[in-house]
Amino acid sequence: MRIKILGSGTSTGVPQIGCACPVCTSTNPKDRRLRTSALVETEDTRILIDCGPDFRTQMLTLPFSKIDGVLITHEHYDHVGGLDDLRPFCSLGAIPIYAESTVTNVLRSRMPYCFVDRRYPGVPNIPLREITPGHAFHINSVEILPIRVMHGRLPILGYRIGKVGYITDMLTMPEESLFSFLGVDVLIINALRKAPHPTHQNLEEALQMAQRIQAKDTYFIHMSHDIGLHAEVEKELPPHIHLSFDGEEILL
Repeated sequence: MRIKILGSGTSTGVPQIGCACPVCTSTNPKDRRLRTSALVETEDTRILIDCGPDFRTQMLTLPFSKIDGVLITHEHYDHVGGLDDLRPFCSLGAIPIYAESTVTNVLRSRMPYCFVDRRYPGVPNIPLREITPGHAFHINSVEILPIRVMHGRLPILGYRIGKVGYITDMLTMPEESLFSFLGVDVLIINALRKAPHPTHQNLEEALQMAQRIQAKDTYFIHMSHDIGLHAEVEKELPPHIHLSFDGEEILL
């Protein structure tokens, strides 16, 4: 299995428009962060996790091949704003969108032209598939377990895909969800910034959660410019914990 980090930034991206801080003006490409998304690939399956407004840019330099499904964590725009850009990939076959019912309802409201009985030509073929936390399902041969986490007071989904745990935008996690992530080899989890935030984990909270889950390797995502310079923060982390960066590939 290979996980490619398509984007590692928060909703504003990095650099943030209008900001002249050291991170936003850095020349290190690892300090440039598109909106958070990832691509999971096995020998016969290609799965996208979230499809934000940078999706088109993220895919331009990658091989053009079928996407077998999209896992949606929640309905915020930085995680679903690129769904219409799936259109070229639909020429290779329908791309099911997997999300819980509250999210599918939002998508039907925002993009009604995609989810009607008679779609006009050119509309993306992205049928909605409702999923439930704690109930595993398959995309081809890949088993996926949706897991409840909390984005402030908003219930959202993390995912366990084999030995990989993927969590974004989380502030807290129910205790029963924690057990579902135990035993993963790779944990990909959000760490917004160093200061506390009302709806996202900060760096300290992300480190504490990583310590509880005890993955062999942990990669932080969904970072703002307030996390600090990549090269400096990386030096502060334990050897098995890393700041991810756009384009990074993780192999299992």
